[in-house]
Amino acid sequence: MDGRQRFWSARVREIVPYVPGEQPRIPNLVKLNTNENPYPPSPLVVERITAAAQQGLQLYPDPQSTALREAIAHHHRLDAREVFCGNGSDEVLAHAFFAFFQQPHPVLMPDVTYSFYRVYCGLYGIEADLIPVDEGLQIDVAAFADRPAGGVVIANPNAPTGSALPLVAIEQLLRSQRDCVVLVDEAYVDFGAPSAIPLIPKYDNLLVVHTLSKSRSLAGLRVGFAAGQRHLIEALERVKDSFNSYPLDRLALAGAVAAYEDHEHFERKRQAVIESREALTVQLWRLGFEVLPSAANFVFVRHPAHDAQSLASGLRERGILVRHFKQRRIEQYLRISIGTAAQCEALVQALALLIGV
Repeated sequence: MDGRQRFWSARVREIVPYVPGEQPRIPNLVKLNTNENPYPPSPLVVERITAAAQQGLQLYPDPQSTALREAIAHHHRLDAREVFCGNGSDEVLAHAFFAFFQQPHPVLMPDVTYSFYRVYCGLYGIEADLIPVDEGLQIDVAAFADRPAGGVVIANPNAPTGSALPLVAIEQLLRSQRDCVVLVDEAYVDFGAPSAIPLIPKYDNLLVVHTLSKSRSLAGLRVGFAAGQRHLIEALERVKDSFNSYPLDRLALAGAVAAYEDHEHFERKRQAVIESREALTVQLWRLGFEVLPSAANFVFVRHPAHDAQSLASGLRERGILVRHFKQRRIEQYLRISIGTAAQCEALVQALALLIGV
């Protein structure tokens, strides 16, 4: 051990931090590796942020994020007291793991899913029970039933696969694990999957987490929220107020509220991403790729005759970034974010050259 690490706690020495997608500063880069929206946010967002920057920055923001909670609640037909806001969905998820999953039994999660879940477990000393996805990389809800659980977390659509479960499967999961919180992470739900938010009045163990980074083009602003019955939201508020009373600054709050007000912009850009995803899927099929059905703003693909790491390296040499994971079950897949039409075309042309088509 490095002598300087003697100051570290045992937990810090043991944790394996999350590795975010690469964010290089390369001119003219086609960046398809971190699932950002290729389109800018609503002009109203920029207008409101500019106005907020010109007044009030010497004052603390609203610690309750009242206006934003009301905007989210109105959009999803909830009570504002059923909404919790945080500094990106990652912070919301971290608070949820701390609030609900430190139990005698492990938290259940798919073995192929968002890797930050296991990082939270390491950070908080939570045991994780990894439930294998099936051969098609689909979440097997039945496999979660009748297992001791201190909590359940799934992403729907799942990441990095993009596969989505129907609401009937979510309800099956909620009923089979009534004695613990079932957290459904819906970071990508606006691109084609049904949201579980309408199930909240029916299930007191359901917590749904969203981000404004993807469908609302606010990855640079860091805003996320959770929705659930009041007793779950109160637990998150207790954690937040024991950690950081002001997680969202005035600029983020102003921009996030505006993003919900301009529904037309949201719908137009959301549909543009969906249409590009479907078009790219067809083009990749024609190149011989296997493409998993996706309800997200990315596709998960592999080519039966070409190594995924080699393809990712070849694309990078051509100024195109995609995400490659080294996890054993998915090491031959690439996750490709949906870009603009021009970016997708550049990707297809580069892949065609790499595979010799």
